[in-house]
Amino acid sequence: MDKLPGKLSNDFAELVHRGVESDVLDYKAALCWTKMTRQAKGKIVRHCLALANTKGGCIVIGVGEDASGHPSVYMGLSREEVHSFDPTTVGQFVNRYVEPPIEFTIERPVVDGRRYAIFMVRPFRTLPHVCTSSIEGELQTGVFYIRTPDASSRPAYRAIEMQMLIQRALRNQREELGRMLRGILYENRMSAEAESDEEFKAAVANAAVFFKRRKNPPAGVPSLLVNLTVTPPSFHSEAFSLSALRRAVDAALPSLPTPEFLDSDELRKAYVTNTSLRALSRKEPRMWQVFKSGMFHYIAYLPVPERELEFTLLVRKIAEAFRFLGNLYTELGYAEELLTLAFTLENTEDVRLLLPEKPRAKFICRIPKISIEMTRSAADLASGEAAHAARLTSEIAERFNISDQYLQNLPALIDDYLEQR
Repeated sequence: MDKLPGKLSNDFAELVHRGVESDVLDYKAALCWTKMTRQAKGKIVRHCLALANTKGGCIVIGVGEDASGHPSVYMGLSREEVHSFDPTTVGQFVNRYVEPPIEFTIERPVVDGRRYAIFMVRPFRTLPHVCTSSIEGELQTGVFYIRTPDASSRPAYRAIEMQMLIQRALRNQREELGRMLRGILYENRMSAEAESDEEFKAAVANAAVFFKRRKNPPAGVPSLLVNLTVTPPSFHSEAFSLSALRRAVDAALPSLPTPEFLDSDELRKAYVTNTSLRALSRKEPRMWQVFKSGMFHYIAYLPVPERELEFTLLVRKIAEAFRFLGNLYTELGYAEELLTLAFTLENTEDVRLLLPEKPRAKFICRIPKISIEMTRSAADLASGEAAHAARLTSEIAERFNISDQYLQNLPALIDDYLEQR
């Protein structure tokens, strides 16, 4: 999900329940885009124009007003209504009346069992957006619309308002020119690295949104959210063909002892997107992707009944992950290139890690999220899988306040497990 502007949260539930319209947030009762009149659609265009010309913001569809006029009636949308807000169809209509085109996305989250459609509108980058065609009662040709603190989307008719639009446009253009000059003169390499990092992060964020729309944690069982990414040193959108990715995964997968991390059935049912080979498991709450850029991403819900995580299960999953990743990047032809491995485990606060030899010990995590990052060459990743798996497992165990004395035999334990293949 894109970063939201201003003081808005990235949490869909918080947006839906904010309950106060502002210069960055608007609410609409349940609507069906395909059944709306041209005039009603024009009102949405006006709000998009106004938000884009101010700070950016969101329009939440599916929240009505109570008797006092507050947006607190959480009616949500029917399946037909939510699917009517197709980003392509809506985007074409909105930008038919706007120049330059507005940058926005439409998210369709489920909050408290109800569906909503949320327009996420970005502020203009270089030039403010002007209305190019009129719709009676809603839009006027040649008008710049702005969003005001009292949640009104109206024309900018005051001199100070037009001046602020011009100043913002000039500032944006100066910043853009400054970025270009810095890139040319001083920061070519650093800018490229920053851009690469943002490209990788955006792909992971989009994948997480896709996953959470389609998979839920097991009902009634506490679950941890696992994210594992491996990124090459730089981003190249076409580094590999989709067929090359499938061949590499096909060659790397049979080396796994058990399907704790991922399994061959997932590869058989994997499908290609525009940017990746994706597998959404039918049996397990997990998804993995190998991107044409060379990035690998894995996301899964890990059930922890009674808020207890078995250490043996954790060891097996991590051991298999390193076995698979070492083979995958070897198949993709990486050697001395540095790969960055980032691992996160969320919802860990007050979860206990169970060691077989100490079943009653209270090894408890006191933080809500575990984050660990490692940088290794591809060759090192492939040749030292047990050592790297042991290191990551040890760092996770440390967050559960386990002392080193219980972790000394980890490399041997992982070696023995991987040799079962």
